[in-house]
Amino acid sequence: MNVDNAKSQMRKGMLEYCIMLLLKDNPCYSSDIIKRLKEANLLVVEGTLYPLLTRLKNDGVLSYEWQESTQGPPRKYYVLSDEGREMLSALEEAWNEIENAVNKLR
Repeated sequence: MNVDNAKSQMRKGMLEYCIMLLLKDNPCYSSDIIKRLKEANLLVVEGTLYPLLTRLKNDGVLSYEWQESTQGPPRKYYVLSDEGREMLSALEEAWNEIENAVNKLR
């Protein structure tokens, strides 16, 4: 078994949930999302993040708003939609179930 591959698959499975957690309270610029994920030791590159953000937007989970920037052109800030908030709530329940099951097995 390839441990690195297994770890990578686990991270990919959690990435949508983690992005929604980041956007739960505040809109966020894509580079800030990457920065905060890296701070949490979830290494994500732009080539992974942008398609995921686009898919979540197309699925109605996220929307975005343009905000003026002091450092150049306006920036696209991602926001959790009402549908995204419902999905996040369901994912939080699922996460708690998984966490409890894993802790029992440990």
